[in-house]
Amino acid sequence: MPLATTAGEDKPSHVHGAEGKTALQAISQGVALPGIPWFTSMEKKRHWILEHMAGAFRVFARKGYTEGMAGHISVRDPEDPGAFWTNSLVKLYPSGGGGILDYLKAGDMILVNEDGVAIGGNKNHPANAAGFLIYSAVHRARPDVHAACHTHSLYGKAWPTFGRPLEMLNQDVCVFHGAEQAVYDDFGGVVLAAALGPKGKGIILRNHRLLTVGGTVDEAAYLFTLMERSCEVQLLVEAAAAGREKRIIEEVEAEYTFKMTSDPESLYCKFRPDYEFEVKMTGGAFKQM
Repeated sequence: MPLATTAGEDKPSHVHGAEGKTALQAISQGVALPGIPWFTSMEKKRHWILEHMAGAFRVFARKGYTEGMAGHISVRDPEDPGAFWTNSLVKLYPSGGGGILDYLKAGDMILVNEDGVAIGGNKNHPANAAGFLIYSAVHRARPDVHAACHTHSLYGKAWPTFGRPLEMLNQDVCVFHGAEQAVYDDFGGVVLAAALGPKGKGIILRNHRLLTVGGTVDEAAYLFTLMERSCEVQLLVEAAAAGREKRIIEEVEAEYTFKMTSDPESLYCKFRPDYEFEVKMTGGAFKQM
């Protein structure tokens, strides 16, 4: 890991009932978890971003979020905020993560400007055209969004057929409480930034799949894994209900849980176990530039 200081040490806490503490201090007993790092140069930050971007693809592959060439992640460049990094259309990430170490790596990513022109990275490979249309709209509308994830996960394709938001069935899904979740009904459309709204972190694309965004690729990737699992739980509950009444978390409790669990620093940290597992299983091969 790069040498860096922890972000957020002097920031006021966003966690309800933990005044004077950061979100990470509030959830840590004793020494606080290290949060999002700072970097001494843009180049170091860019390298770290691309490593974590490639790691996110490895996590997605191991969880089975793959289908042909479908699936893409975008991350805003730290030095040129009008450009973003995305994966090659032909350099795939292996389904199941099964030991295929010569697939997608950090050095395979492509830097694309706002006009869709490749200006950096692996310019010898094509970027995903549909991915560009989606991400360019989101990145333009939301300066706070630095990363977005959108791929073909199983339950993330099943639940969107209902065109309904996820219900607050348990503590975990409360991360998407309120304005953090949206449903986009215009199947086949690419301009969905307005539907995502000014605060949305996840969107259900009707008859399509899921998209999540975040301040880091780690946050966006964790939210995608959480939204996918929440779709699975929702489908299980719908099947088991069989006419029986569901008990939804009350609004006050959902709001409190949201405040306790939705801080970007915490969401960044929640992706770390999956990321570190990929480092261990691959020997860090996906970090190669």
